Amino acid sequence: MNTRELNFAYKIRHALNENLDHLPRSTADRLAAARKAAVSRKKQESALRALFTRPVLASRGATHVSGGRLAWLGRMGLAVPLIAVAVGLAGIYQFEQQRRISDTAELDAEMLADELPISAYLDQGFNTFLAKRGE
Repeated sequence: MNTRELNFAYKIRHALNENLDHLPRSTADRLAAARKAAVSRKKQESALRALFTRPVLASRGATHVSGGRLAWLGRMGLAVPLIAVAVGLAGIYQFEQQRRISDTAELDAEMLADELPISAYLDQGFNTFLAKRGE
């Protein structure tokens, strides 16, 4: 229902409430029957939707559909996935850090176990020699 239809419905309700005492009895009975028919045709809410529905203000005449026992489930509907994403991202970060550290340690161990001096790795000519040798 868009806002124009909702505003129109509120205006009709307000007009009917103002003139309720002045309506003929037959008109009031027909309106009551139409309301009863409309309520019976209204699509029933699913049980899952009823669990997550937030309470509506009592001034509008509605009540809280989900029981008090499961009301916390609706409030946690957004917090739990956000916490799960944060924990997952932290885990991925830690995993990548550990992998980077182990790769660096492995490279250092290979360099230290080799018989070449470290200055050989810094020489540009040596890098060219390694590149041609690998081809």
